[in-house]
Amino acid sequence: METNWGVFIVVLVVVSSAGLGLAGDIVHQDDVAPKRPGCANNFVLVKVPTWINGIEDNEYVGVGARFGPTLESKEKHANHTRLALADPPDCCTKPRNQLTGEVILVHRGNCSFTKKANVAEEAGASAILIINNQTELFKMVCESDADVDIKIPALMLPQDAGSRLEKFINNNTMVSVALYSPKRPAVDIAEVFLWLMAVGTILCASYWSACTAREVAIDQDKLLKDASEEVLQVGGAGSSGFVDINTKSAILFVVVASCFLVMLYKLMSFWFIEVLVVLFCIGGVEGLQTCLVALLSCFRCFKGFAESFIKVPFFGAVSHLTLAVCPFCITFAVVWAVYRNISFAWIGQDILGIALIITVLQIVRVPNLKVGTVLLGCAFFYDIFWVFVSKWLFHESVMIVVARGDKSGEDGIPMLLKIPRMYDPWGGYSVIGFGDIILPGLLVAFSLRYDLLTKTPLRAGYFIWAMTAYGLGLLVTYVALNMMDGHGQPALLYIVPFTLGTFITLGKKRGDLKTLWTRGEPERPCPHVQLQPLEQKD
Repeated sequence: METNWGVFIVVLVVVSSAGLGLAGDIVHQDDVAPKRPGCANNFVLVKVPTWINGIEDNEYVGVGARFGPTLESKEKHANHTRLALADPPDCCTKPRNQLTGEVILVHRGNCSFTKKANVAEEAGASAILIINNQTELFKMVCESDADVDIKIPALMLPQDAGSRLEKFINNNTMVSVALYSPKRPAVDIAEVFLWLMAVGTILCASYWSACTAREVAIDQDKLLKDASEEVLQVGGAGSSGFVDINTKSAILFVVVASCFLVMLYKLMSFWFIEVLVVLFCIGGVEGLQTCLVALLSCFRCFKGFAESFIKVPFFGAVSHLTLAVCPFCITFAVVWAVYRNISFAWIGQDILGIALIITVLQIVRVPNLKVGTVLLGCAFFYDIFWVFVSKWLFHESVMIVVARGDKSGEDGIPMLLKIPRMYDPWGGYSVIGFGDIILPGLLVAFSLRYDLLTKTPLRAGYFIWAMTAYGLGLLVTYVALNMMDGHGQPALLYIVPFTLGTFITLGKKRGDLKTLWTRGEPERPCPHVQLQPLEQKD
C-alpha cells in the first residue's frame, strides 16, 4: 500500500527486460551448414494449410530445406494439391504407387534428404513433406559434396502434424494441402502503437515527477522562509519519499543485473515464470493503485478520502482512498494472471506494466547528470553484452532467450510491453523491455525537473530535446530491427547515445554542464538570510 513495492522490484523489472524484438524469426541464415549450387536456400518457415474431404482443417508450420525451389509467398498463388503417402514410407526407393503431381508424405530416416527428394521427383511428386521423428523441426541440408539439382519443394513437418495427416490418409480420407511462405511486412502498425506507448509513458511519468519535485521545492522554500533554524534541522531529517540513485548504486546495477539475468537463464522453467508472474503482479498492483490514487486525488470529491488516514498493521498510515482502490487493483492483477494466455491478455499486461513504470519513475530519481551518465553508460554495455556478446559464451543470446521465456512453455516473461502484430501473417508480438523505458526515462524525467526548477520555458529547456532524442533513438531501433529480419536488438544501443549525447552536448553549449553534472538543480537563495547594511560611523 503506502510502502512502494515498485522500489523493491525495480532491479527485477530492469534486468528481466530484453531489447526490442519480434516473436519468432521466420528466416534462419545458417553460416555453419555448407552452401553450394542447388543447395543455398535459407531455412524459412512454411505454412501448410490442410483440407479434409474439401473442408478446411488445421494449418501446420514446417521448415524449408537447403535445396529445392523457393515457395510462393502468397496463399492465393499456392495450389491446393492432394496429399499421398509414400510406399515404402521412407521414400528411399522408387514408390510402388504412381504419382501424378501429388504432394508426397514420407518418413525421415534410412537415407539422405536429397535422395528422398530425388526419388519423389522422379516418381512424379510436385513436392515432398518429410515427417520428423521429433516434435521439433530439423534443418535439412545436403549431405554429399556433389551439386544438387532438385526441382520440387521440400520441407519438414513436426512429428505430431505428420502423424495426424498420415492417420487421415490411412482412413481413406482425401487430404489436400497448400504450401507457401509469407513474408513479414517491413513495418507493422503495432510498432507505431508500441512507440507511442513507450514515449507516452515517459512523458506522463516525467510530468508527474517534475510536478512533485516542484511542490517539494515550494514547501522547502516556505520552511526556509518561515521556520526557525531548529525546525529546519528537524524538517531536513525527514524522508521525501524519493530514492535518489548514486554513482555506486549505478555501477552495482550492472553486477546485480547480470547475476540475476544469468539466474533467470539457468532456472528458466514453467515454475520460475510463475514466480516472475507473482512478482510482476505485486509490482503491478502497487503501481496501479499509486497511479489511481494520484489521479482520483485531483477530483474534489475524492480529496477528503485521500487526505484522511487509517493505521493498518504492517503498512502504517494508509489513506482511505488507497484502501478503497486496492481491492480493485488486486482483482485486476489476479484476473490477468489467471487468464494471461488468452488472446487479449496483453492489454492487462500493458496496463499493469505502464502503471509500474510510471510509479518507478516517480519514486526513483537521478539527482544529477553525472549519475545519469554512469547509469546509462553501464546499461549501454550491459545490453550489448547480453544480447550480442553472450552468444559467444552461451551459444545463444541470453537476453533474447530470457525475454522469449524459452523452456518455460509460456509466451515470454511478463516484464515487457507487447502489442500483437496486426498485419503480420505469422502473428506474434512487437515487444519492448521495461528497462528500455525506465533507464532512459530516469534521465528524461530529470531534464523536466531541472527545467521546472529553473523556470525555463519548454522550448528553451532540456526536456523537449531529451524527449525528442528518446523518440528518435527508439525509432532507429525499429529501423535496425526490421533491417535485421526481426532479430532482437538491444534498444539501449541506439537510445543511450541519442538521449545522453543530446543532453550533454546541449548542456555544454548552454554553459549549464557543471551545474547539471554536480548539483542537478539550480541554487536557491535562503530567504531567511538577509544582508544587513553597514553602520555609518560618525
